[in-house]
Amino acid sequence: AIETHRVNLFTMIPISEHAASQPPSKMRLRPGDQIDVLTAIHALTVKSANDVAVAVGEYLGGSEDQFAQMMNAKARSLGMRGTTFRNASGLHDPDQVTTARDMALLGISLRRRFPDKFGDFSTTSFNFRGKIVKGHNDLLGRDGVDGIKTGYVRASGFNIVTSVQSGGKSLVVVVMGGQTARSRNAEVQSLIAAYLGGPLPIALQP
Repeated sequence: AIETHRVNLFTMIPISEHAASQPPSKMRLRPGDQIDVLTAIHALTVKSANDVAVAVGEYLGGSEDQFAQMMNAKARSLGMRGTTFRNASGLHDPDQVTTARDMALLGISLRRRFPDKFGDFSTTSFNFRGKIVKGHNDLLGRDGVDGIKTGYVRASGFNIVTSVQSGGKSLVVVVMGGQTARSRNAEVQSLIAAYLGGPLPIALQP
């Protein structure tokens, strides 16, 4: 949308009642509020803000349902055969499913398609209305990790899509179904060590 000049970083996105009603994680915006595109990007990549995700979906798709269909069309074009989106946020829906393979494919596609914007996924905090908002991804900056997103819903546990660039090599690691954020992160570090070389994290050594 930015590339086609439909929006720019200063475009204001309105917050509907539906968007404001989303459960946490969220920016706690109220119906009638507005948020600029740059702040919305940070709210999504750093905070995983469900209210902002819905607002962006409504703005770009006309409705959240229509935006989910746009997401599905894009998923199919990328070869994500096992994914069906039903909402803009990733909140639980029994019909919303994906696979580790598809999320890895999406992560690789993001890095290849938007190399100049991929740095947004490395952002660990941002300023919003005079307050510092911090993110959930404790792996950022470790072992060459430079993104991409954590996620959690009760039905699927602690999940993450991780981009790694180290020693001239690059990797996308996906871990799903973690019992805790810590165990999920340890599994990511184990996979990084296995595929890029280096010591296993202490927690996973025999």
